Amino acid sequence: MLQITTKQEGAELRSIKLNGKEKLHDGKEYWNRQAPILFPIVGKLKDNKTIIEDQTYEMRQHGFARDMKFECIKDKENIKEYKLKENEETLKMYPYKFELYVKYQVKEDTLIVSYEVENTDNKNIFFGIGGHPAFKCDYSNCKYSIEFEKEEDEIGILELENGLISKARVKEEILTNNKIILNENSFENDAIIMQNIKSNKIYLKEDEKTILEFDFTGFPYLAIWSKKGAPFVCIEPWYNIADHKESSGIFEEKKKIIGINPKEKFKCKYKIKFYE
Repeated sequence: MLQITTKQEGAELRSIKLNGKEKLHDGKEYWNRQAPILFPIVGKLKDNKTIIEDQTYEMRQHGFARDMKFECIKDKENIKEYKLKENEETLKMYPYKFELYVKYQVKEDTLIVSYEVENTDNKNIFFGIGGHPAFKCDYSNCKYSIEFEKEEDEIGILELENGLISKARVKEEILTNNKIILNENSFENDAIIMQNIKSNKIYLKEDEKTILEFDFTGFPYLAIWSKKGAPFVCIEPWYNIADHKESSGIFEEKKKIIGINPKEKFKCKYKIKFYE
């Protein structure tokens, strides 16, 4: 049976246990986060600035949601739900009114993470959103891999330069027998950011043993990230990406930015099935 704990700060997961065995990074060594929510941007803005309605705003990498205290609106053993809405602090960085709902639902050995954004403004709003969960995984022994559900022959890799997208290219050599073999050099150039993925699911494996199945259906990007030598790997479904280094800085022109009308809602979710 799967058990989870969460916290109001960032509406972040604190623990995922399958039959008492911890699956989530502890947030202590190497990286002090565990599963931050990326909103209203994913990745970095050029010069940490963006232009919205002819005004310049500053926002740090991955947005502000991960550092805000959410309201807990449901706290049951198998369902945790949180809400964040605009406030004086967010409006200084992001001039839109919104409600962001985050729900964690446990069904046997599967965790479903759902995001919902509602436009409570009187104008269109724009945003990016993504997940960033970190799973325990000591890949230094080169026994761990990310295996794709379908045969992948045209995955596009988005390369980063100082946190910004520098170029995109097909990089078939990243795959070995339809797997990404994790090792200490995997993240030398920051995250592995992928697009044009045929699969809806990937599998984290130790040798041939499946550790987890990750279903990111609907998300246009998937990133894999860790810190050198750290005993965890992040599997990150994204609806948006960092600015390109040649970006205009105009928020509405960001790649794959989501726009919704007043009173409209945007919903997405990902699922993680854990194995013993």
